[in-house]
Amino acid sequence: MQPTHTDPEYYHKVVDCQWACPAHTPVPEYIRLIAADKYTEAYIVNWESNVFPGVLGRTCDRPCEPACRRGRVEDEPVAICRLKRVAADNKEREGVLNYIPAGPFPSNGKKVALIGGGPASLAVARDLAPMGYEIHLFDEQPAGGGMMRTQIPSFRLPNAVLEEEVGYILNMGIHTQFNTYVKSLREVAEKDYDAIFVGTGAPRGRDLNVPGRQEAAANIHIGIEWLQSVAFEHTAHIGKRVIVLGGGNTAMDCCRTSRRLGGDSVKVVVRSPFAEMKASPWEKEDAMHEDIPIIDNHVPVSFVVEDGILKGMMFEKVHPVYENGKRKLLPTGEPHVFIEADDVLIAIGQENSFPWIERDLGMEFDEWDMPVVDPLTYQSTVPKIFFGGDAAFGPKNIITAVAQAHQAAISIDLFCQGKSLIDRPHPASNLISAKMGIHEWSYDSVVTVDKRFSVPQADKNLTLKDRKLEVELGFDCKTAFKEAERCLNCDVQTVFNAKRCIECDACMDICPTACITFTANGEEPDLRSRLKAPANNL
Repeated sequence: MQPTHTDPEYYHKVVDCQWACPAHTPVPEYIRLIAADKYTEAYIVNWESNVFPGVLGRTCDRPCEPACRRGRVEDEPVAICRLKRVAADNKEREGVLNYIPAGPFPSNGKKVALIGGGPASLAVARDLAPMGYEIHLFDEQPAGGGMMRTQIPSFRLPNAVLEEEVGYILNMGIHTQFNTYVKSLREVAEKDYDAIFVGTGAPRGRDLNVPGRQEAAANIHIGIEWLQSVAFEHTAHIGKRVIVLGGGNTAMDCCRTSRRLGGDSVKVVVRSPFAEMKASPWEKEDAMHEDIPIIDNHVPVSFVVEDGILKGMMFEKVHPVYENGKRKLLPTGEPHVFIEADDVLIAIGQENSFPWIERDLGMEFDEWDMPVVDPLTYQSTVPKIFFGGDAAFGPKNIITAVAQAHQAAISIDLFCQGKSLIDRPHPASNLISAKMGIHEWSYDSVVTVDKRFSVPQADKNLTLKDRKLEVELGFDCKTAFKEAERCLNCDVQTVFNAKRCIECDACMDICPTACITFTANGEEPDLRSRLKAPANNL
């Protein structure tokens, strides 16, 4: 049987968690560092790729965890996200500063404007500043962070964590212009910037125009706007009976924040089935842990208003029907359901909004009124203007915004050098397959049989009284070590040189499904029958 000839990039894909992460964070590498008590080094491994380890260790959507190979051999994957937080919580600040590039940096004579101060713009700033670019960041908020500051409640993301990680970037010599709303892209484009990056997010929450909406406007709030008002302490109270409309993570943040601002009876009402809600499973669990019921398969019909006062909402009960892979929500025929409410929070989605971009700049817009952006280079149809994060392709999450920002930063650098934007590093070029010596392997190859450890939480009686008190306490170092040992180390070098193989069986040890066989070569049909995992699919 002839050896397989495969592109080396193929082998990076076997590190499933790393491949699934949009920013391709070297997950097994930093988990091993945590197990070795090297928290600062583990933090920097994260920081290099995902920029905000402390933030993401608390709020990431965790695309890496469904990909984790541990989940193939037992119920739960490694707690990758919460181990990231362990690195952030236990790092040495001075040690981190020794690794982070420190300005001032020699100028390369190029200036870049960043519009928006969220994760995408900040990641672009971090990538370009050490290369000598003069970075000017504009944001209408009083501080950096964007949606991380305004839409993620403090009981999930303490302000001190956000301030620290935003500070690492701004301290690189970024010229910040906060409390500055950009009213015209033309005005920015006409200044002497060599490139412009738009990272303004998806700042507009969708409304719900059903009967009674205008009459009860004083007690109906758009979710993301309400969360921002709470974050900046403009809002401190809400009615005792609250309905939250929507099934995403914003809805979960709204309902949990409502519980802390006076909502005694808070209900989440969503049109889709519970299992198909967009909210992360752990977000739903946290909401229900705080005594918030989630009522699914209910479609809003109207706001009920009496004498100008909101009394509640009427809902139609539906059930899902699936045809050709598509879902339809059909009425059950039962009477409409009335749910009382003093306030309603609408969290049914977010939209992009670009009223400040003139339509005569030569920039093309699509049928959804979104700028046309190249999915590889993140360049708009105006060559020096780039987009990233939610502003580029609609609402997603922090880690996706960071990954897109890395690619946009590469494009900006190539553009400013007058080079082709197509001739660029592969987006997975930072994937490094780890190599271990035989002695290191003999020490670290044992895989624990422990099940996934639970992250402890603060007393609910305390957290519901203080919206700034963090709910999750994080792993202590001892538990973090145990959780880290659950990692199967599947990033260990899997491309073996036959002439150098000493048959140490390391590859057999690491394979969770015992499918690697050491045997004599032969004709393919015969060889297939002698494998530990017989390959009979000829």
